[in-house]
Amino acid sequence: MSAPERIPPRSVTPPPDAAELLVRGELTVRGRIREASNAALYCTVSHDGREAACIYKPVAGERPLWDFPDGTLAQREVAAYEVSEATGWGLVPPTVLRDGPYGEGMCQLWVEAAPEAELLALVDGEEPEPGWKAIGFAEVGEGRTALLVHADDERLRRLAVLDAVLNNADRKGGHLLPTGEGRLYGIDHGVTFNVENKLRTLLWGWAGEPLTREAVDVLEGLRKDLAESGPLAARLQPLITGAEIDATRARVGALLGSGKHPEPSGEWPAIPWPPV
Repeated sequence: MSAPERIPPRSVTPPPDAAELLVRGELTVRGRIREASNAALYCTVSHDGREAACIYKPVAGERPLWDFPDGTLAQREVAAYEVSEATGWGLVPPTVLRDGPYGEGMCQLWVEAAPEAELLALVDGEEPEPGWKAIGFAEVGEGRTALLVHADDERLRRLAVLDAVLNNADRKGGHLLPTGEGRLYGIDHGVTFNVENKLRTLLWGWAGEPLTREAVDVLEGLRKDLAESGPLAARLQPLITGAEIDATRARVGALLGSGKHPEPSGEWPAIPWPPV
């Protein structure tokens, strides 16, 4: 199967019934995303006169990960969407678990990123300019280093909080999708929810800084929803293990207890590789 020559732009504002369309619609494979480390198929989904583009990642195409032995990448992607929806921030495109041409898998609404949006940069000097946050120094060749920075953007800050809750082990630059309508989505959440601290991200710019009032309110809501009888806990139970749900509760509690964005542990590389 060949990669599509060109993936056409699509609406980036999910319709209210996007999840229903993804669940009930007929999946037609149009091509394969060759850059993906696991099988990722570009599809269209159609139902009752409606059609949308989507990504379908069948479980059969997943590579086993020794440090994520439980569940599947697809289940964790859907669980990440459920948590994102519970925050009210809508940072993950509509994502469902469903059967498809190659068996059960994750199906996610396709989002067309705005190529002109600048969220990451390499700059000279040791301090970021106003409006930017420092991530760390990177080698740029010929013995030179540059400062890697990300935008001081409230959308990224919300995503940094979500990643801390999800324990996202792979927040790369290519997983950030800013849209022409001003929204920001995060994708590729297959390595999340581990019971051990595995947070690896480019969004360290707020490390150690106090959480915003908005973030605290959202985390308080998550704590209630993740209670044993809470609605979010019920939606997560078919997707991740009980121990992983407990660990998610603990991470939310730890964030509220500290009142701060987490900092790198120093026990392993804090930035995923490759970073983009």
